[in-house]
Order: sequence, then C-alpha cells, then structure tokens
Amino acid sequence: MAEGSAAPTAADVELLLGAAAEAGAIAMRYFGASMRSWMKPGQSPVTQADVEIDEFLRETLLAARPDYGWLSEETAAADQRLGREIMFVVDPLDGTRGFLAGDRRWCLSLAIVAGGRPGAAVLHCPALERTFSATAGGGARLNGRPIDNPPSDQVRRVTGSRRINAEIAERLPGRVEVLDFVPSLAYRLALVASGEIDGAFARPGAHDWDVAAADLILTEAGGCLLTLAGQPVRYTASGHRMPSLLAAGPGRRAAMFALARDGGFLQ
Repeated sequence: MAEGSAAPTAADVELLLGAAAEAGAIAMRYFGASMRSWMKPGQSPVTQADVEIDEFLRETLLAARPDYGWLSEETAAADQRLGREIMFVVDPLDGTRGFLAGDRRWCLSLAIVAGGRPGAAVLHCPALERTFSATAGGGARLNGRPIDNPPSDQVRRVTGSRRINAEIAERLPGRVEVLDFVPSLAYRLALVASGEIDGAFARPGAHDWDVAAADLILTEAGGCLLTLAGQPVRYTASGHRMPSLLAAGPGRRAAMFALARDGGFLQ
C-alpha cells in the first residue's frame, strides 16, 4: 500500500466473499442456458449475465462501502467514481467466451485496490466450486483453507494464450508440458497460485479488472505477477491496457524468465 493509503481489512474480504457467492448464483442461472449476447467495441463479447452480475455487485458493494471508488469492465467508460483512495476493481465474468461455450473455467474477479496495489481479493469460480481469497500480508486461501504451494526452482507445467502455447511447443519442444488454453486469465493465474501449474503467460492487452484479484492471490501464495521487464503491476484506476505479463509460482521466477528468454518472448 502507498504511504497514507488506508488498507483494506478482513471485513472487506468477507464483504467480497458474500457478494461473490450471491453473484455466482446469478451466473449459474445463466450458465448453459440461452441468453442474449453481443459484441462490444474491440470485439469482446458481453452477455445478459455480465450486465446483471455487474449491476448486482455495484449496488451491493457500494451500499456497504459508499466511500470506495468503482472500476469494472462493464462500466469503465462511463463511471464517475474513479480516483478514490480505495477502489473496487471488478470483472463480473472473466472468461465470457468460455462461459458462452459451456467451459466451466470462468470466474468472478473482485478486488479492492489502495495505493496502486490490491489489498483484498476474491476469485469465485461457481461452476468449479472453487473460491480463492487473499488479503495483503494475510495469505491466500482456496475454499477457506490456506494455500500450500511449496517453493521450487523447477518449471514443468505452463500455459498462456493459444498463440503463446503454440509458440512454446514449437520453439521449446519437450522442455515443459504446455497445458490447454484456459479461457479466464484470472483463473489461469489462480492455478499458478495453487501450484497446479508452475507458471503462465499473458499477451498484451489485459486490463486492471482482469488481473487485480488474481495478482494478490498469487502474491500472497508466494508467487509473483510481473511485466516482462520484471516490474510488478500497478493499478491506475483507469483500466489501462497492460503489457505482456508473466506469472510464476513460489521460487520459480528465474526459471520462468529463462523460459521466456529462450522462447523469444523477451524480445
């Protein structure tokens, strides 16, 4: 947290958990059902579920914390609550394409950011019955239990975008196991936090709401989310597009950067 910024509290995490559970129930009513969907500028899909979840979360969270700011994927262009000292940063449905296709690997991403860094986070994956949470300095949890991801200097299993996965397989055959593409970037990062994969890559273009919650969960689990220049991500309350990102589990930072270098991703 930046000096002078009030830090999110354990009560904030409980607020996020409760709101995420109710919003997840809304999502599950739509999952696998017929619904209206359309394309936003930039050819990103949005559905009735995205909009209804966003409205619910905005009303619920701001009613509980009226002094907090608000930034979400569905209201980024119009919101007037930007620039507050503490802000909710929300993606009501991360992995919308997968959601529409019936893939269960989507989630609701809720973070509270203060001083440019997330201080409280919940990543709720209702179709998978998995909920990740974290507070700055308080550790990360999966379904209420502390995440135990032992440090290692080995990278054996990775994933990224479809394009990156194909490039790793082509340029570094046999070096690592490349897992299938995960449609939710937030969940991809959470899998690094839990130790189910060792590292992950993200192409340029992610927004604050895509990664803020997962960033804190990964960091509190002992890992890191960095730019390819080795810098932590800063959250600016603008939803700006980010550069390429690299996620590494505990102890695996050097091995992931070596993989990125040898695969030509640092150029």
